Amino acid sequence: MSKHSTQLSILQEDIRNRYDSLSKRLKQVARYILDNSNSVAFDTVASIAQRADVPPSTLIRFASAFGFSGFNEMKQVFRQHLMEETVSYTERARLYRQSSADDGDAVPEKPDEVLNMFSMVNAQALQQLPTQISAEQLNEAIKMLSQADNIYIIGLRRSFSVASYLTYALRHLERRAFLIDGLGGMFSEQLSMVSTKDVVIAISYSPYASEAMELVQLGARRGARQIAITDSQVSPLAAFSDVCFVVREAQLDGFRSQVASMCLAQTLAVSLALNHAG
Repeated sequence: MSKHSTQLSILQEDIRNRYDSLSKRLKQVARYILDNSNSVAFDTVASIAQRADVPPSTLIRFASAFGFSGFNEMKQVFRQHLMEETVSYTERARLYRQSSADDGDAVPEKPDEVLNMFSMVNAQALQQLPTQISAEQLNEAIKMLSQADNIYIIGLRRSFSVASYLTYALRHLERRAFLIDGLGGMFSEQLSMVSTKDVVIAISYSPYASEAMELVQLGARRGARQIAITDSQVSPLAAFSDVCFVVREAQLDGFRSQVASMCLAQTLAVSLALNHAG
């Protein structure tokens, strides 16, 4: 695994693994996509089809074969990767303007327009959240947390704020909750006492932190039960989790929110409080 696994790297690996089983036309698309990931992010469907020497309908079939509702949805994986690789927010804003112009969308420029846009997409993400999380998942997670001797919470970089809040909330419930922050590089040391009586909550989104994956694997070796909060069913966290919450956050291309994840964290904390009060 590379230092940071991303949705794009997972998709590319899937394409490579399935390449021999694809039809001749789909192989043409696969070759083009694997060799031109940056241009795929912003090129039109028509231009990609022309360069791959296939009809546009073949691109739709290719996307469908890999679990996407359409080729534009697949393009978002390439676009998001390009945004994530761009550390500078100023450069991300430039790419966002470019992508919006390519799609024929109006770009919010004034602060009140940005606020309106973020409020709108966050409201949509929150409306969709209950349809993405099942009652069975929530009940199992609360059961695990209520029975745990210790709860270890992992959340690095962008996930840190959600992990910090969850640790804060669980401490207010008088639970033995520990935030794994890797202070001084002591990631494994902070999780060295984890046991089968404990629960590990890992929060990570593409690009998935390699340190988080190492800790999740350590928890699995020690037999701890695990809850994942992530952004894809093919997230590397999913394979090690007893309960995997897939949260689709609102985003304006390179600028992603945490509102839905924070809502889920609050749900877990308050539900656990109500469970104990009962």
